[in-house]
This record gives sequence, structure tokens and C-alpha cells, in this order.
Amino acid sequence: MTQVTGAARPSRPGRTPHVTHASTRLRRIDAATGLAFVAPLVLGVIVLGLVPFAYVIWYSLHDWSPLSGRFEWIGLDNFATMLGDARVWSSLGTTFAFAGMLMVLNIPFALLLAVLLNRRIRGVGVFRAAFFFPVVVSGVAWVVVWSYLVAPNGGINGVLALVGVAGPNWLREPGWALFTVVVIQVFKGLGLNMIFFLAALQGVPTELVEAARMDGAGRFTVFRSIVLPLIAPTILMVCILTAIGAMDVFVPIQVLTSGGPGDSTTVLSYLLYRTAFAEQRFGYASAIGVLLFVVVFALAALQWSSRRAWIHDEV
Repeated sequence: MTQVTGAARPSRPGRTPHVTHASTRLRRIDAATGLAFVAPLVLGVIVLGLVPFAYVIWYSLHDWSPLSGRFEWIGLDNFATMLGDARVWSSLGTTFAFAGMLMVLNIPFALLLAVLLNRRIRGVGVFRAAFFFPVVVSGVAWVVVWSYLVAPNGGINGVLALVGVAGPNWLREPGWALFTVVVIQVFKGLGLNMIFFLAALQGVPTELVEAARMDGAGRFTVFRSIVLPLIAPTILMVCILTAIGAMDVFVPIQVLTSGGPGDSTTVLSYLLYRTAFAEQRFGYASAIGVLLFVVVFALAALQWSSRRAWIHDEV
């Protein structure tokens, strides 16, 4: 009898070496593709963000005046000078006041608009586009138009005069100037936050809302107990982005008030600009820039660290 020595062995369950090699190759291709997409953004952050900021820190340690050609190492003297500079503390307070008013007016109003426009009714797209339109308009063009509207003989005072009210000089009275700039900036960024909230509201499961209403919950209760907790991550994101944008405001201050009247609208970013380009103290302006970065970073970190207290899925 002939014995068969080359009989095939039964195959073991599991992946074959060919399949394993192919899957490994696919994973490498996926990883390389992901890195290729991310690389331009990372490179942009490094070249346009981290490297310039490193230069700002370096310049803040020097007494630098380009017109006189002076560039001397002074260490932390610029930061010591800042501690006793009343203008810095005043502009920092104005910056916080501007950011606080902007967030109080912008975020609730944007959420209210999103709730009102989150309906399937005819013509709702027109209203969404109308509120979003200022976002895509040039910031300079936006504030120039508003400068005519809030002028002493402008459109707003003209409307008030029709009802017998004498409007103030909106941009030249210390009590009104900062509030006027805040309102102008609120309408500029309102549409973007509205879109964020709209996207979040449309992601709320309708079955949860319908179940709550079947149990007898009213509209306000449903919104407070179901909708708000579900869109809390979006609210956090909007708060952080709005705060960062408010702390770094420049265009409306430069075009409308130039920091006045007095220093009532001089925020930290405008003080930085004026110190650098009007006083030619680039080293001291760089130190103010470092302070502005620290304040913005601390504010964003504070908001982010508070998320566990009011976002339902944080542990």
C-alpha cells in the first residue's frame, strides 16, 4: 500500500498571513493618509502660531525701538513696568467689561434665535441667511456703516427723534461708547453662534422630546431638562470661542473710537497696538502681548475646567 506523505493539514481558524499582511498595509496607508491631511494644519500652527509667539516672548525681554535702532536685553523689566502701569490695569478692566457684556448679550440672544428658527416653516431659510449675513461681511465695512448709524445726526438718533427722544452721542460719551461698540460687535457675530446652536438643536433626539411631552412636561420644562443638557457641549464651545474673540477685539475700537473718549474703550489689544506703533516701544508692546495671551489662555482654561459641573456626559 502506498502511503501518502504530502497530505494537506487542516487549516487552523484565524487570519492567514496574506490577510494579516494586507490589513497591516491598509492600516499604514490609513495612518499616512491621516497624517497627510493633518500635516498642513500642524505646519501652519507651528509656522504662523508657535514660532511668532516665541519671537514675541523674546522681544518682550528687550528694550526695542526700531526707529532709534535700539535693541537691548533688559530681562523682565518690561513685565515689572507693567505691574505699575495704570494704563495696563485700566485697559485690562475694560477688556473684561467688554468681554462680559458681549457674552451676556450675544450667547443668550443667539440661542433664542436658534430656538425660534429651528422650525420647518416656509421662509425660515431667509431669516437664517439674514442673521448670518453680517458674519461674512468685512469687519471694517460693518463698523463703517454703523459709524454713520450711531453718529449724532445718524439713523438711530433720527428714529429716536421721531418719537420725541433725544439720542446721545453714542461714540463720544464715556457712558455710552463701550456699550455701543459691544452692541455693534454682538450683531456682527450673532449669526455664527446661531448656526452652532441650530446644529446642536437639530441633533437632539425627537423621541426624547416627544416622550417628555406625552408625560405632561411643558415646553419650558422640556427645554430646561432635556434640550439644554444635550446641547451643553455646544454652549461650552460657543462660550470659549466668544470669550477668546472678545478679548482680542481690535477693528471696531480702531475704526469707531480709537480707544476714546479718554481711555473708556481702550482694551488690552488696542493698548498693545498703540504702544507699538504710536510710541515705538515694541519690546513693551510684546510684553503686553504675552499678558494678553496669558489672560486669554487662563479664561479658556477656566471655562474648560468647569465643564464637569454642567455637562452631563463628563466624568
